[in-house]
Amino acid sequence: MPSTLHLQPSLFDDADGGGAALGPLTGVRREVLGAGAWVDLLPGWVRGATGLFEQLAAEVPWRAERREMYERVVEVPRLLASYGERDAPPHPLLGAARAALSAHYAEELGEPFRTLGLCYYRDGRDSVAWHGDRIGRGDREDTMVAIVSVGEPRTLLLRPRGGGGPVVRHPVGHGDLLVMGGSCQRTWEHAIAKTARPVGPRISVQFRPRGVA
Repeated sequence: MPSTLHLQPSLFDDADGGGAALGPLTGVRREVLGAGAWVDLLPGWVRGATGLFEQLAAEVPWRAERREMYERVVEVPRLLASYGERDAPPHPLLGAARAALSAHYAEELGEPFRTLGLCYYRDGRDSVAWHGDRIGRGDREDTMVAIVSVGEPRTLLLRPRGGGGPVVRHPVGHGDLLVMGGSCQRTWEHAIAKTARPVGPRISVQFRPRGVA
């Protein structure tokens, strides 16, 4: 298990005294970004998110990666895990979340969410640079990427592709749901910035349709 800072549970993170559970998706709020892009937000969709975080942190086979950047090989500043269409999710609730999201967005998306990607942000030094999920179909088609965050909140930043516009900020953690849809992956970029302030660990779970990465 990766070493972590202490995780502070949310005051609302109880799941009625049981294990992790999903709330209804009826409270999703949409924010229009422009250029055909939007994000949907639902704070605290996962109840009992602290327990889910602890189980994922302990049991997922996290891997560290190295990538070439600026003519040198560097450590990726977060831990990663991925689950394909035929892989069992690392926790039953994530399978239930994928099914619920697929049903809720069936009319708009036109297909189910298929794959799961997980990122483990151990502290404020872990981050992800500005990017869009434009490998595969996401580079040319409108699609959706749904993110469930458990652990301490980190601020997800969004800006028009290439910069030059307003930066939208959404703190996500403690079971929050954020869905990026429409042209968001093509016309906007998102990031989790490094921070020098003390911050606890966070796990991000990304649900994607087939052929989007």
